[in-house]
Amino acid sequence: MPLIDIQQLSKMYYSIGEVANFLDVNTSLLRFWEKEFEFEVLKKNKKGNRLFTVKEIEKINKIYQLLKIEGYTIDGAKKVMKSKESRQIIKDTGIKQVILKLEQLKIKLSALKDQH
Repeated sequence: MPLIDIQQLSKMYYSIGEVANFLDVNTSLLRFWEKEFEFEVLKKNKKGNRLFTVKEIEKINKIYQLLKIEGYTIDGAKKVMKSKESRQIIKDTGIKQVILKLEQLKIKLSALKDQH
């Protein structure tokens, strides 16, 4: 299941459709999470469409990880989000992403070395 690679985000704002596509979920699910986890999208365009910042996408990533990957219930995920563990989950996810990127870089460098 996909998590959004925060390091690859280059825009200031992303539409709800873009975020939903990143995670392969429906936009209605993101709206539901917004209500359930009581976070407001701070930016909306003139039409009232949600525009997510990278910080908000990080929160959505955390919710996605808890519910879709780790199998928490909504209530369980809410408790984790409010606890100190949530900081550790973010840290662990970030570390895992860095390790994965370093491993990919090592493979590319090794391939370049073998070409010469």
